[in-house]
Amino acid sequence: MDEERALYIVRAGEAGAIERVLRDYSDKKLCEGIFKVLIKDIPTTCQVSCLEVLRILSRDKKVLVPVTTKENMQILLRLAKLNELDDSLEKVSEFPVIVESLKCLCNIVFNSQMAQQLSLELNLAAKLCNLLRKCKDRKFINDIKCFDLRLLFLLSLLHTDIRSQLRYELQGLPLLTQVLESAFSIKWTDEYESAIDHNGPPLSPQETDCAIEALKALFNVTVDSWKVHKESDSHQFRVMAAVLRHCLLIVGPTEDKTEELHSNAVNLLSNVPVSCLDVLICPLTHEETAQEATTLDELPSNKTAEKETVLKNNTMVYNGMNMEAIHVLLNFMEKRIDKGSSYREGLTPVLSLLTECSRAHRNIRKFLKDQVLPPLRDVTNRPEVGSTVRNKLVRLMTHVDLGVKQIAAEFLFVLCKERVDSLLKYTGYGNAAGLLAARGLLAGGRGDNWYSEDEDTDTEEYKNAKPNINLITGHLEEPMPNPIDEMTEEQKEYEAMKLVNMLDKLSREELLKPMGLKPDGTITPLEEALNQYSVIEETSSDTD
Repeated sequence: MDEERALYIVRAGEAGAIERVLRDYSDKKLCEGIFKVLIKDIPTTCQVSCLEVLRILSRDKKVLVPVTTKENMQILLRLAKLNELDDSLEKVSEFPVIVESLKCLCNIVFNSQMAQQLSLELNLAAKLCNLLRKCKDRKFINDIKCFDLRLLFLLSLLHTDIRSQLRYELQGLPLLTQVLESAFSIKWTDEYESAIDHNGPPLSPQETDCAIEALKALFNVTVDSWKVHKESDSHQFRVMAAVLRHCLLIVGPTEDKTEELHSNAVNLLSNVPVSCLDVLICPLTHEETAQEATTLDELPSNKTAEKETVLKNNTMVYNGMNMEAIHVLLNFMEKRIDKGSSYREGLTPVLSLLTECSRAHRNIRKFLKDQVLPPLRDVTNRPEVGSTVRNKLVRLMTHVDLGVKQIAAEFLFVLCKERVDSLLKYTGYGNAAGLLAARGLLAGGRGDNWYSEDEDTDTEEYKNAKPNINLITGHLEEPMPNPIDEMTEEQKEYEAMKLVNMLDKLSREELLKPMGLKPDGTITPLEEALNQYSVIEETSSDTD
């Protein structure tokens, strides 16, 4: 808008129009003026003030349109030290200018499609990676790293082409993994094992924010990484998984920040090829083994039951393996269930991760089976009633959200080694019917995946109660009198015909459709199921 047009609207006297034109005119002019000032050689404090105003103005998309040019973008790149290959970031006085320039770039790239296109043309992703390398192992410039990473996240989110460039051309996977290592101050004790100080201080707010931004950027870089084709890729993913294991075992400055940190770690672990997730568990160290043995040795030799209790209560150890990370994931999953909302976004990633880990890694599955589905003793309540993890997951099997109930049922099914009879024991037929119908297993059997053949052992309490357990509800019921025991044969026939007529009427009015099981275990209309069985019988007779 030119000056004469703006002056005409002001003279017209309409208050709303005057307010809009003044704000629009002044903001655009102010932006243009700021860029003209930033070109000049001015004091650092003046640069920071100009950039702070520009950052606020850059939140308005209307203001950005006329000022988003290649020349203005290059001004911000120069101030953010993104154009200088040899600058080692030695001048601490310039750090506030760099941070504010990166903040402005974040707003502009997010709000302007023109800026997004210019980012590709100016090869902004490569410049950001170069700046990250300058910041390596420099903890006092965490703000620079944080906003550098945030801008990388935005670019990889808005442009899928940048993801492949980051992954292969710019070596983004090892670079961003090193950023995480630096944020967590990791000290390696083995190739894929790090030292964990459980009594150490929590992460600082700056380190936590930096780690979260790196996790989000890594998620975009690895979003299509389900298959590993090279040994070097496998090694990189294992290193990253080991770093994420360390991430799960540390805490942030607040409970909310810890949850956000772990949530992003879970999302990233979902992108790691399942074959590389074996590093989430590791053999006990000599110190841990010695500590466990000392605890047992302190008990008298005749206290066998107490020793067994100590072993069972050590929920971090299973079969000589350290299960701390898996235990953290399990607790994280339970907290998300207890929230009672946003299950699809908050719960399904961790449930899916635990399901895939259990399917691929025997020790993880057996540990989770012990934690989630311990041997049944009290079967007086329905499986969905109670406060245990098993009760909560069984309740999710009938959730209104199809995706949530499918992944909850799949997780329990995998823990049961995809055996229908084992699943029904813990959930009841009614809760499991949806999964079994979808998998074609209503008639029983097991899934397609192979698991070890070790048998589950039932407790004496369960064996005694088993004859009286209702298979549909999955809990113990007192024997109920059979209402037809006192009927004559004529009454039974009458009631049977009455039921047939009612079903026939409902079927003809299409209020319900009788269904049957096909030979492969899937559901189909009853007529089609009967026809298939007739064909099978005729074929069998011809063969005989």
